[in-house]
Amino acid sequence: MIRKIDHIGVAVKDIDEAVRFYRDNLGLGIEGTEEINEQKVKVAFIPLGESRIELLQSTDPTGPIAKFIEKRGEGIHHIALEVEGIEETLRKLKEKGVQLIDEKPRIGAHEMKIAFLHPRSAKGVLLELCEKQE
Repeated sequence: MIRKIDHIGVAVKDIDEAVRFYRDNLGLGIEGTEEINEQKVKVAFIPLGESRIELLQSTDPTGPIAKFIEKRGEGIHHIALEVEGIEETLRKLKEKGVQLIDEKPRIGAHEMKIAFLHPRSAKGVLLELCEKQE
């Protein structure tokens, strides 16, 4: 079951510069930064109400964020939906013919279980499902 929009992921070339923009110009707080080696990214989360903005900077020129920026430039990369029961949600989506990037969840930022749906199935939008671990 989908509960809410957890965050919107924004691909950036320079995470420090992006943090300064959101902090200094918009007055938003930063939860801190974290590197996720498996995904070749450094992330910073900016809380905003019940949701967050996730800034993503590639830590590897061959990583998915670097490739995204090379092809499309900086900007919105994905929308993350918080779900309850991510494994069951993925199973049901697969049964309905939704193309999954991840058939099983992996661990993302904040030790959350995450899985991505292919943009071809979501009308051109990369959707991330995420579930907080208890």
